[in-house]
Amino acid sequence: MSLPDRTITILVAALGGEGGGVMADWLIEAAAQSGFPAQSTSIPGVAQRTGATTYYLEIYAAKRDQLGGREPVMSLTPSPGNVDVMVASELVEAARAMQNGYVSPDRTTLIASTHRIYATMEKMQMGDGRFDSDRATNAAKQLAKHAALFDMRELAQANGTVINAVLFGAMAGSGALPLAREACEAAIRKGGRGAEASLRGFAAGFEIAAGTHATPEPAAKRLPPVMQEILDLGVARLKDYQGEAYANLFMQRVRSLGTNDAKLVGETARHLAVWMSYEDIIRVADLKTRASRFERVRQEAGAKPGEPVVVIDYLKPGVEELASLLPPSMGRSLVSWAEKNGKLDAYNIGMHVKTSGMFGFLMTRSLAWLKPWRPHSYRYAEEQQLIERWLGHVRDAAKRSVPLALEIAECARIMKGYGDTHRRGKANFLAIMDALMENPATADPDEQAKSIRKAREAALADPEGKALSADLGRPADASKPVIWLSKST
Repeated sequence: MSLPDRTITILVAALGGEGGGVMADWLIEAAAQSGFPAQSTSIPGVAQRTGATTYYLEIYAAKRDQLGGREPVMSLTPSPGNVDVMVASELVEAARAMQNGYVSPDRTTLIASTHRIYATMEKMQMGDGRFDSDRATNAAKQLAKHAALFDMRELAQANGTVINAVLFGAMAGSGALPLAREACEAAIRKGGRGAEASLRGFAAGFEIAAGTHATPEPAAKRLPPVMQEILDLGVARLKDYQGEAYANLFMQRVRSLGTNDAKLVGETARHLAVWMSYEDIIRVADLKTRASRFERVRQEAGAKPGEPVVVIDYLKPGVEELASLLPPSMGRSLVSWAEKNGKLDAYNIGMHVKTSGMFGFLMTRSLAWLKPWRPHSYRYAEEQQLIERWLGHVRDAAKRSVPLALEIAECARIMKGYGDTHRRGKANFLAIMDALMENPATADPDEQAKSIRKAREAALADPEGKALSADLGRPADASKPVIWLSKST
């Protein structure tokens, strides 16, 4: 069997605090799991944003058992014109790499984030000393064999992780590395702490670099008008819900479907937009304290100009609502404790809040002001993980059968509401996913689609899950914990 003529060379330029060293470790670990010899070195950067720390890696894409005990000779430093993958965590760092000759049109795949962290020389100028970002992006298109350029910092923030995870995903998704996605994800999991968030960032970067960014015309623009309207409404909804970065994540997820079937794209996008704007305390508080809401109440009550209208909202927060706002590890522990001890509904506090009054309005509005915290919360992490899992099944099914993918996409209808409603819907959704998507009884896509449709209709018709349990052949109360009570003395 013939062996590669040379190693795959990778040069990474990352700023302090962006996890460049961790990403280099992930690459080495993924190469080791693939059985490839690999080597890495690093050159520390300098302070005050005058340069980045660079990491240079070489991977020989042949398994060790093919080498007969031999070891490839690898270099410790990069040389101009001999870099296969150039990675930059910030746009000017990409420009520096191009200026230094590390990006060549016959060889180099350039992976770079388009966001800016201004260099010292830019900030020293009396006027506007900022570098022209368009010059760097235009140069990248001319000098690189392939360029994947997008705002990876926003994507990282939207997924509650650090930019190194998105960069790693973009590298894997570009197809320039000899590493399977599974090996890369396994390397992240081995890192332990923060693996779930890193995997979300990895997946987001992987999908956009896997071909979607290279298409000049977004997929949305090629859809029929009615589907375009769905996407436009979804973007507007998610901008309002969490901001520009979150809306961009929505579009990236839609593009990751990898299909031109208008119905599948439209239906998946519709359900995705609703799911991504799930109802939590922050969302409810935001909607209840908007000026437009008070104006609507006045109109519905038929109030005359200047006539006072008193608005009293009934709220009943409990353990799940509190846990949803905590960091993921703390929220997960609290919910686990409550489930184990049967306390999920034990501490619900009924509150009548006069939101038309100053105290009630400010108390409720203070919860809405927690919107910037949402990406760091337990509920956000849980929802995003489940969304990615669902989207993965839609994508996989689309390769086999569009009707099957549509049935899976429609299952998102089960996920709705909050509190007990959300809890039951999630349990039903997970039951269908486990039994009919991940462990189907048949390989026939038509039969699998029928089974999923039947189960979904049963879940929607009976939120308690009894009809679904009968359909899946499981005990109706299988998900309820057994609580042991001590004898009273």
